[in-house]
Amino acid sequence: MSNHKIYPCLWFNHNAQEAVQYYCSIFKNAKVLSDSGMVVMFELNDSTFMGLNGGPHFQFNESISMVLNCEGQDEVDYYWNALTADGGQESQCGWLKDKFGISWQIVPMELMTYVGHADPEIREYAFQEMLKMKKIEIHKLTK
Repeated sequence: MSNHKIYPCLWFNHNAQEAVQYYCSIFKNAKVLSDSGMVVMFELNDSTFMGLNGGPHFQFNESISMVLNCEGQDEVDYYWNALTADGGQESQCGWLKDKFGISWQIVPMELMTYVGHADPEIREYAFQEMLKMKKIEIHKLTK
């Protein structure tokens, strides 16, 4: 088990092992901690997750999403492309769904600099530009 006191349990339709292998192939700092067949404990970038083979009763939706802070456009592009591959879906404003239906927010740290800027004109410009995007393109956030 994890020594984290709180971690998410992701309910999969009998394919938790496949999902965990998929995530571990994308994140460089990833590992499987244990696999009982029913439950797979794993880590991605030092965060612990539980994958549960729970069956088709519940589906993922946008009310819960994984936020992935990225440094620079290359990292945004890498995760965006990896997580939308093989059946993932692009959404708006840096959101996507991976092929298992989990929603992700791929957030370049630069976005936070612009939308949190002290100058309200810069904040508003960056926010309006973000609303036009699917994947966040950092160079479009600046005038």
